[in-house]
Amino acid sequence: MADDLAKFFGNIRLHNDSGGLTMGFFDKIKSTIQTAVGTVSDALNIDRLREGLEKTRTSFVSRLKSILFAGRKIDAALLEEIEEILLTSDVGLQTTEKLIDRLKIRVRDEKLEDAQVITSVLKEEIERLLVSTPSGENDAIFTFGAERRPFVIMVIGVNGVGKTTTIGKMAHTYRQSGRKVIIGAADTFRAAANEQLEVWAERAGVEVIQQQQGADPAAVTFDTLKAAIARDSDVVIIDTAGRLHNKQGLMQELEKIGRVMKKVKPTAPDEVFLVLDATTGQNALQQAREFTKVAPITGLVLTKLDGTAKGGVVLAIADAMQLPVRFIGVGERIDDLQVFNAQAFVDAMFEDRASASDGEV
Repeated sequence: MADDLAKFFGNIRLHNDSGGLTMGFFDKIKSTIQTAVGTVSDALNIDRLREGLEKTRTSFVSRLKSILFAGRKIDAALLEEIEEILLTSDVGLQTTEKLIDRLKIRVRDEKLEDAQVITSVLKEEIERLLVSTPSGENDAIFTFGAERRPFVIMVIGVNGVGKTTTIGKMAHTYRQSGRKVIIGAADTFRAAANEQLEVWAERAGVEVIQQQQGADPAAVTFDTLKAAIARDSDVVIIDTAGRLHNKQGLMQELEKIGRVMKKVKPTAPDEVFLVLDATTGQNALQQAREFTKVAPITGLVLTKLDGTAKGGVVLAIADAMQLPVRFIGVGERIDDLQVFNAQAFVDAMFEDRASASDGEV
């Protein structure tokens, strides 16, 4: 199915137009990421990220601290306890095994003995795992050139994952970075979808193109792209129907939307983002696997991370799918959708709030 879709969607690029990273990721994160009109760091609020990951951090860090105390030696029993903590934090079996294997190698090669050093080693390995996925190139979404305008993003995902609110917040993020944004309400299947999108578009201060419920989604998409060109918009965000129960029907709908897009902009869409609810844990990973069968997904958006103590699902999905995490949702406010920054995410996940308040972090 994905091969059939590729004929309609074309080769959607997953990498930065520059051809990849030209400097080390961690060096790059520490510097200001310049774009034509803004920076990724403008869309990253460290304090809100820390607050949004409070449940995960409280559960994850406190449990690690309880077993990695001074004087305890690193042995097989300790590694089994760490493995259990990772699994119960929704890191997933495959990713957990990978991390434990890396810990064993580090312990052996570096002759580590004191359990207290494991925290920093584990943090380094999680950072390395995330950066080795395409998530390390998160800034690519803000660095498209003028020749790619309007930059078209199609958003998919099942109902209830926060797709509509994500689109509104995403529109706000791009607008805050200096981009002119227009939204296409192509989810004409669900009752009240247009009304909800209107509310969020108004909050974001952007225009929304829509038709009545039951209208052809491809027609809405066509009107939106034509309007974007006429209004000299930078970014187009297309909402789509949130259903997967009929894969064949969804594939046909996406194919039609893709064909119609190309009549207006031959290279559209530039991105296809899948929205997933982090609170559903491993079910979110299963959804990702199913959607990749019917759509050429180029990026993931993880919502509701503030509502779960199992934020490790971000690691599981990024590692298993080898797809870039583009945004994460850490709250209900319009500015609570943040560009995913691997190092900032891991720092917030591991931060010891007690130590931080004492000025140690």
